[in-house]
Formats: sequence, structure tokens, C-alpha cells
Amino acid sequence: MLSHPVQPLLHDSAIVLAAPTQAWSGSDGRTSLPIHGLYHSDTRVLSGWSLLVGGAAGEPIGSAARGAGEMTFSSLLRHLDDRTADPRLRLEVTRTVTAGQLTESITLVSGLQHQIDTTVSVRLVPDFSDMQVVKAGLASAANRAAFPAVDLADTPVIEVQNTGAGIRLATASVAALVRVSGDGVLSTETGTTADATADTVTADWSVTVPARGSVTVQWTVDVEHSATVVQAAAGLPEWAGVSVTSGDARLGHWVQRALEDLSGLRMATTARPDDPFLAAGAPWFFTLFGRDSLWAARFLLPLGTELAASTLRLLAQLQGTQNNADTAEQPGKIMHELRPAAFTIPGEDVSLPPLYYGTVDATPLWICLLADAHRWGMADAEVEALLPHLEAALAWMRDFGDSDGDGFLEYVDSTGHGLANQGWKDSGDSIQWRDGSLADGPIALCEVQAYAYQAAIGGADLLDAFGRPGGDTWRAWAEALKTRFREAFWIDSAEGRYPAVALDAFKRPVDTVTSNIGHLLGTGLLSAEESALVAARLVSPELNSGFGLRTMSTDSAGYWPVSYHGGSVWTHDTAIAIAGLGRSGFGAEAGILITGLLAAAESFDYRMPELHSGDAATAVTAAGAYPAACRPQAWSAAAAISVLGTVLGLSPDPTTGEVTSTPITPAIVGDITLHGLKAALPAR
Repeated sequence: MLSHPVQPLLHDSAIVLAAPTQAWSGSDGRTSLPIHGLYHSDTRVLSGWSLLVGGAAGEPIGSAARGAGEMTFSSLLRHLDDRTADPRLRLEVTRTVTAGQLTESITLVSGLQHQIDTTVSVRLVPDFSDMQVVKAGLASAANRAAFPAVDLADTPVIEVQNTGAGIRLATASVAALVRVSGDGVLSTETGTTADATADTVTADWSVTVPARGSVTVQWTVDVEHSATVVQAAAGLPEWAGVSVTSGDARLGHWVQRALEDLSGLRMATTARPDDPFLAAGAPWFFTLFGRDSLWAARFLLPLGTELAASTLRLLAQLQGTQNNADTAEQPGKIMHELRPAAFTIPGEDVSLPPLYYGTVDATPLWICLLADAHRWGMADAEVEALLPHLEAALAWMRDFGDSDGDGFLEYVDSTGHGLANQGWKDSGDSIQWRDGSLADGPIALCEVQAYAYQAAIGGADLLDAFGRPGGDTWRAWAEALKTRFREAFWIDSAEGRYPAVALDAFKRPVDTVTSNIGHLLGTGLLSAEESALVAARLVSPELNSGFGLRTMSTDSAGYWPVSYHGGSVWTHDTAIAIAGLGRSGFGAEAGILITGLLAAAESFDYRMPELHSGDAATAVTAAGAYPAACRPQAWSAAAAISVLGTVLGLSPDPTTGEVTSTPITPAIVGDITLHGLKAALPAR
């Protein structure tokens, strides 16, 4: 008996997606686990569906994906077959997801010499649960009854209507129309499952499979969501047609899978449908996240600046203009996440407003992306239009990000129901002392100071380039930050010097060794000697798992290989460190970490999850799953392009309009060929 509700696990399930729609099932196509079902935006429309042919399920034999939005599940129908040893009757179910639609084409293929008369029956279970209820493990009737003390939203009332075109299932804000092809018959049944919140919907066909032929039937669900704030992005991504071949085939496979998944994660807001961005990840984060969307767009700059420009514009339109403690909004601040309604985690004291600004790093990261996008060829007119937002973001770092005037950016949740930690490691226990105790806030994270330094320098260069005042002032601000950082963050230990993960409320350096220090490299914040110390620390056996960087060193009391931020490996985190190592001249160290990520990518069939286990490669034969990790996830997928850029040593030269390539040494993946890249940068 569970003592508390548990979040559904994801690692052994299949997903077919086209944001904001996603369908989860087992690898055999069947729906049986708590995560399974059809989702659209923040609602699970169906909790499951089942398929019988001739009154029985097929025997699964395999599946194959075609991009992120289509998968075929294959089964044998031996209960209808002849008595010979070779199976001659197959079932092929092709599941296709486009924005707002799920379609399953069910094909019976026969190699028999005679026809087969049989039936096909599909049963759908409506749900319409809020995604956060699903995530909390409380979507089923049994779990709701088992944990009555947990506050939940009212169970949605579902109206059922036979429209002639199909059966329409609807709540106040979400509607789903179930349709069938050909001679299929739709009907409803009441009270057939404990978890059904409305009539189940059944589709039935009587079919004849011709000798040595096939027959196909189809069912479709069309979903409309009147309250959603996001929708599918129009058009094709700028990376359409891009592919990579390399001496180490794993890199090419990883890039290909990543680009397919990123295409499935492209979204826009309903307010600005022409400005696409990348949703943070499936299943829980199909929406705009400042930090995640910025990092993903930054990783993808070698493939073009269109996504970066639209992400920058969208976040600029939502930039803070006033002080609001409840939403954490401040003038010039870049938002954290956007939802259609308040985001409440059942059973936890977390309730975030629909537009929430509780992040300390999105604002400097927005500036860094703008500066990098300009270098990679973002049009001057597009950059110039964003300069007032740049100036507001720079001012936020000085006037609001540094809340106590000590010269560092720090955060604290003042509401009691917001995020306790507001850097990329935003779980409640992510900032620990080496003895395992939690650090008290306000917290000044080491990597945020590096982002702020890089933002001030990049922002100053943009101000100069467009003839606006303030460049020298921000360079002086950056140099003062660099001096303060060197004085306050570095720790002397028996194992050598290293930067603290953070300063606590009393300005004490928090002594845990973490992967955060990898974000300092290549930003300009560190000296050459300091960069060498960090590089050596990153490839130490305490941080380097052999499958990527551990978020926390194994010599910390709080280390655990499947702790969310206390020992697991995050792909994007390792990719940031790899890029910093490459920019700082540490090719050998970068190569060590790249080799680890390629081994991890192979372990996960090249769809890198949000995070994975920090177990050592010397102890296991493949990277282990973090079972609740999102996948695909935008910055994990986009990390493949960042790693590719580091391997090739790609660097833009806006004065010539060329991209130069200085591959890191020693070479680790052999020759690489890029196909389908667009024209060179515009010369300035």
C-alpha cells in the first residue's frame, strides 16, 4: 500500500508527438501505465484505448518510428491464422499525431490463400484530467480515494453527444471528436471502468481480409482547447533538411533523432502565432519556459537564427514592467513559465500564477542569446528593435537581480508558495553543503554570475554596435563582478581550489563540488589558471560518470546517482561544460565528456532524456534511466547541435559573413560532413 501518491514513470514508454499534442503508450502500442494516454496542452483527453481483432489482442513483435510524429506497432494474429508454423497474418497499427489530432490506421495483412472474415474493435476511455493531477499520481479513481486529504480540482464533467460526424466528448474548455472510417460503428457504454469519468467510446468494424491482401480501418480524435495559451508553430523549422555524417556514426544518429524531436517540440503562443519557440519537454512542459527555450535556441544557432529571433521577441513581449511579489515580476525581468491557469502541484505547497517570473538566470541568458544571435547573423533591424528590451534587462541585473547590493545576482522566494530555488537546478534540495545540509537563501549561484558577466560584456558590445550609450559602464560593471567573484567564490581544499556552487544568505561559499562550475568556462569570468583548475575538476572521477557530468560530486554526503539534481547527469548541463572547455582550449577534456555523452546517447537509442543516472561507466554497461525524466526534451535534444559545434570548433565571423571551423584536438569522431545548411552569414 502506497503511503503517498507517486509520479508516473516514463522511461519504458513510447511517445508520438507534435506539440501541443502527445500520445503515450507502451513500446507495444498498448496503454496500461499511469502515464499513458492522449494529451493536448495541459489536459489528458484519453487515459487509454485498447484494440481487439477477432475478440483478442495481437502478439507484439516490434515497432518503428518515423520522426517524432509517427510510429507503427506490429503484432501477429495467430489466433486467426492457419495451423502451419509460419505466421501469415499480421497486424500493423500506425499511430500518427499532428497538432490537435491523433489517428490510428489499423491494417490486417494476410499471406494466407483464403480470405478471413473477422471483427476489429477499439475502446477509448475519456479522462480530461488536468496534467498536474496526472503528474501527481492522482488521476485514477483508486488513487483519488486512497489520498482524500490531497486537494484536487473538481473532476471534470464530460458531455457526450453523437453528432452524426462522430461522438463528441466535451468539458467546459476542451472538446474531442471521435471519428471512424468506412463502415465503422461508434457507440458508448456507461460504467465499464472504475476510472472512466464519462461513457467509454467503442468503435467496431466487420472486415474481410482478402487472400494474400490487406484491409485497413481508421479512427481519429480531433481536439480543441479553448483555454490554451499555446498552439502548434506554423511552417517548417529552419533545420529541415539538415543531416550529419561522421566517422563515429553515433554523432550523426544523435543529431538526426534530436532534430526530429525538436521539430515535434516547436510551438507558438496563441497571442503571437508567428513567433515559434521550443516547448521545454514532454510530457509535463509543453509550454514556454524562459530558461529552457533560451538555452535550446542558443544551442541551435549554428543552424540559423530564426528560432533565436522569435524566442527573443516572444520573451521580450512578456518582459516585466512592474513590481509584483506574487508573480515575482520586476521591471526588465524575463519570465520563467507560461500556463493557461495557476500551476498547482497537488499535495505540495507550490502554486505558481499563470505568468510566473521566478527565475534568476533567464534575464542574463536572454541578453547572451541576443548577443550570440547577432554574431551568428541575426538581422541588424531585428536586433535593433530589441535594444530597449536589452537595456531594461541590463538594468534588471543591476537594480533588482542584486537584491542586497553586494554586487551578485541572487534569488529568494518571498511568497512561500513559489519555487524555493530559481536557477536551473530548481528542486528544493539542489543547493547543499558538502555535509548534505541545505543552504539558506537568498542564494547567489556561481553560474548566474558567469551569465551576468557574459551578458554585461555582450550587451555592451551591442550598445556600441548600434551607437547607444552605456557600453563602457557595463564593461566596468562586469570587471567589478569578476573581481568580487574571485574574492568570494573560490574555495581552498586539500584536493585543490575550486569555485563554490553558491553563496548562502550569510555570504558563505557553499562547498559542494557540482557541475555548475562547468558553466563558468568560456564566459570570460575566469582566468586561464582558474579555467585549468575547473577543467581538471570536471573530468575527475568524482564528477565525470563516463556518461556525462554528474550534477553533484560523489564525495558529497548528498550524492545519489538518481537524485534529480544531486548526482544524476543532465545532457544540456554536460553540453554547456563541453562548449566552455572547447572555447577555453581544453580539447582533450571536452573530448572525454563528448565520448561519455555519445555512449549515453547510444544507451537511449539516441533520444536523450532530460536526465539519466550518474552511475559510473566502469560499473555498468549502459547509462541507466532516471525513470521520471521527460523525453524528448528541448535542451537535451538541442545539446546534440552544441556538441557538434564544439567538435567542429564552429565560430561566426560577422565581418566576412563566414563560419570558421577549428576542430578540437585530439579528434574524437573522425571526419564530419554537414548537409543542408543554409547560406552564409550576412557580412557586416
